[in-house]
Amino acid sequence: MQHPKLTLERAEVSGWLMAAELRSVGVDFSFAPVLDLDYGISDIIGDRSFHRDPEAVTAIARAYISGMKRAWMPAVGKHFPGHGAVEIDSHLGLPVDSRHFEDMLQADMLPFRQLCNSGLDGIMPAHIVYEKSDALPAGFSPFWIKEVLRERMGFQGVVLSDDLSMEGAAVIGDSLARAEAALSAGCDMVLVCNKPESVIQVIDGLKIDNDPVRHMRLIRLHGRHAMKREELLASAEWKAAAQTVLSYAPDPELELDLA
Repeated sequence: MQHPKLTLERAEVSGWLMAAELRSVGVDFSFAPVLDLDYGISDIIGDRSFHRDPEAVTAIARAYISGMKRAWMPAVGKHFPGHGAVEIDSHLGLPVDSRHFEDMLQADMLPFRQLCNSGLDGIMPAHIVYEKSDALPAGFSPFWIKEVLRERMGFQGVVLSDDLSMEGAAVIGDSLARAEAALSAGCDMVLVCNKPESVIQVIDGLKIDNDPVRHMRLIRLHGRHAMKREELLASAEWKAAAQTVLSYAPDPELELDLA
């Protein structure tokens, strides 16, 4: 069952609803959308992916981002250059992707390439080693962040590390070493999400240069024009959007056929 128009309309509504609700409680941005392709291999990506086809992922993500922007939320795409083709969950181990760069360029990287300068304000690289291109996980790799993302693709937004407490980052060392390596590779901001003691270690030990370019990038992630939550929940737009999203569960899965 193919419903491209309905799929894009619902993607836009979903993006708006997510962003409007978070902005109404003071959250500037979410780590969304997921731009990984669904190869049916990665359980951790699974139905977080919009589609298997990169052009479809781009189209759906563009609509989702449009909804986010309508709610004044910046968009952060993940997991560059693509997490969908590895079985290991990078929360639990270090995945290794053996594909060639050119193959990924025409597939997994396509949504990032098409959206990096026309919708995405931030990009999160993956804790995955793409062994045909570099020995380091992408989130710690100057090759992937500085050469590919910045120089070849021309991305000018924020690069945010994935959670440094994940096992996919453990190959770099302790939390402080991971934070230092991520920033050195080209990340503008690092995340330590699930180990409070590691947060303290990073805050106490990390020395950050006062980089005005990084500062300006991060300013762009500030959300604007938030509606008060009570006002949002009383609005006809929120009620209609919430009803639309609630209706997804019993409906057959919608697919986008761009052929």
